[in-house]
Amino acid sequence: MSILSELNTLFEAANIPVETGVFSGVAPDEYLVLTPLTDTFAVYGDNKPLADVSEVRISLFSKNNYLQRKNQLVRMLLQADFVITDRLYIGHEDDTGYHHYAIDVAKEYETEEF
Repeated sequence: MSILSELNTLFEAANIPVETGVFSGVAPDEYLVLTPLTDTFAVYGDNKPLADVSEVRISLFSKNNYLQRKNQLVRMLLQADFVITDRLYIGHEDDTGYHHYAIDVAKEYETEEF
């Protein structure tokens, strides 16, 4: 399993529109965009990586009050064992009317044998 597939499954189960990279088509009043940030080998044994830490930025775009959705996302992510590495308000996009809030998450996965 990958971090992107895990996040997509989590958000789709909660009926939150989500896409990776950029939202295609007509955007709803509230949606998520996943942007991969890093893939790091964090743990080594015998000079071989044993764990792969993946990090993704979850961008929440909302034309409404984003605070309630932000809190819901944080609860969901913590319950699904994601590490939240950062949360920040990016700003209001005056041309589209969306608030943009970002949540950066990380998760560790065992590596395949090399």
